[in-house]
Amino acid sequence: MSVPETKKASVPEIRLAKPGDEEAIAKVLFEAFSQFQGDYTPGSFSIVTPSAAEVATRFDEGPMWVAVDEGEIVATVSVLPEPEWLYIRSMAVSPTAQGLGIAHRLLDAIEEYAVRDGFEKLFLYTTHFSIAAIDLYEKHGFRRGRETTAEEWFGTPGLAMEKRLTAK
Repeated sequence: MSVPETKKASVPEIRLAKPGDEEAIAKVLFEAFSQFQGDYTPGSFSIVTPSAAEVATRFDEGPMWVAVDEGEIVATVSVLPEPEWLYIRSMAVSPTAQGLGIAHRLLDAIEEYAVRDGFEKLFLYTTHFSIAAIDLYEKHGFRRGRETTAEEWFGTPGLAMEKRLTAK
């Protein structure tokens, strides 16, 4: 009889990403989105799995967070401040760390940042095949918005979601 594999018992640290994290962030993005590779077009898959060099350019665009477990980056998310909202992108948790509540904690960190910096709305795009992600966002108060067409996003249709914020 085999013993089932158990999830890690430690509580990952959530921190801002820093230069030097690019390779690990790119690895997490690739690992997390690879499970859906067949659902993406090649163009959209390359967008959701940027290289370490592309990740490095994002340090100039807005904050990125990572979750670190036992010295290893296991999750990431970044935001891009825009005039109407704070745009959330590249939310990913390594398959080995999924189910530990890390994505919830990353969204909490984003919301704290957004409220502190005066944003009134969070905004993101997701895909219809990312069912767990849609469920996560809805549990955090995001509402489904308009359907995005395949032409808008490198051949992969999706869904816009947003959340209005209130000062805490």
